[in-house]
Amino acid sequence: MKLLQLTKENIHQGKLILVNKNYPLRQEEEKAAGNLISVTHEYPSVMMESHAGAMLAQLIKACQGEKEIIPVSGYRSHREQQSIFDTSMTENGKAFTLQFVALPGCSEHQTGLAVDVAKKQEDIHWICPDFPYSGICRRFREKAANFGFVQRYQDGKEHITGISPEPWHFRYVGYPHSKIMEEKKFSLEEYIDFLMGFPYGENPLFFEENGARIQISCLRLGDSPGITCSAPEGLWQISGNNVDGVIITVWRQAA
Repeated sequence: MKLLQLTKENIHQGKLILVNKNYPLRQEEEKAAGNLISVTHEYPSVMMESHAGAMLAQLIKACQGEKEIIPVSGYRSHREQQSIFDTSMTENGKAFTLQFVALPGCSEHQTGLAVDVAKKQEDIHWICPDFPYSGICRRFREKAANFGFVQRYQDGKEHITGISPEPWHFRYVGYPHSKIMEEKKFSLEEYIDFLMGFPYGENPLFFEENGARIQISCLRLGDSPGITCSAPEGLWQISGNNVDGVIITVWRQAA
């Protein structure tokens, strides 16, 4: 029997980490910065974590948006986020900034897993780019979950996320988590909380699609410095939730 050894460090790493004002980013930024790629050749300065960036490129291609959808902002260092926050406070005021700009250390952009996109036009607002719910932008949204992306800040979720609706901001969480979140209309905060009800080794959540039966469960570490348990069989993936544990996703063939 193979064993799985986890430490507190695992809680703060992975594609499903929750980052907000209550759960700031704790991983070393150098880890994300050392694994970045440009999202497109046309905009080489907009970068993302390598796998997330590759999936975004596939998503844009799948909806035939190469000439109409552009990435505006991807990975940001702590210093860049601080500069954006300070500049917005000066130019736009406190009310606007707290609605649309995360506090330094609390921004998903610092993970390399988030991207702001815009419909290509002459003038693009850098903080609140135009990304409507029609045309090519609608096709992008319809296909986003198939490539692991969700619109992170939805209308009606402000009291949960602490951020006003942002139609332009998409977060990579990976498949099938993106599909489940879309189907249940969950914010990431709600999804992380939802998964707490599916403890590892006891009561997994099942998701079936395209001949695969995927098991998802949560293993909480709490105050323990580490934990050892039996490793899952087959193909599996682990991500911290940045709260108190890890999420374990196991792929199997449907019966």
